[in-house]
Amino acid sequence: MRIFTASVVIAALSLGTPAFVQAQGAPSQPEAQTPPDQSSTVIRSIQVVDVKKLKPEVRSKVDDIVKHTSEKDMQSLRALIDATPEAASALKAKGLSSSHVVAINIADGVLTLFAKTA
Repeated sequence: MRIFTASVVIAALSLGTPAFVQAQGAPSQPEAQTPPDQSSTVIRSIQVVDVKKLKPEVRSKVDDIVKHTSEKDMQSLRALIDATPEAASALKAKGLSSSHVVAINIADGVLTLFAKTA
């Protein structure tokens, strides 16, 4: 599979979503983790999650991260998603586009795209 590189947004998001990863039955991760070496992160699967369907405490963390993300970083993130056929395809399968993505997380080879619809 392709090796994806990501912007600084991943580093900020990796601290905001471990509770979601645990809720999905994945092995628990420490709350404060060191961001992965982004140049060597291999993505094995992609999931798209509607922010509205997250538990309130996880949604609050995602919303807080979004609030502190600059528009420039958000544009970079969305450009990266558009340039990644697998990510764009996963969104399209859900009837979404990169403009719906407000945050991402990479953990254990899974790229999670957090999307908001209206």
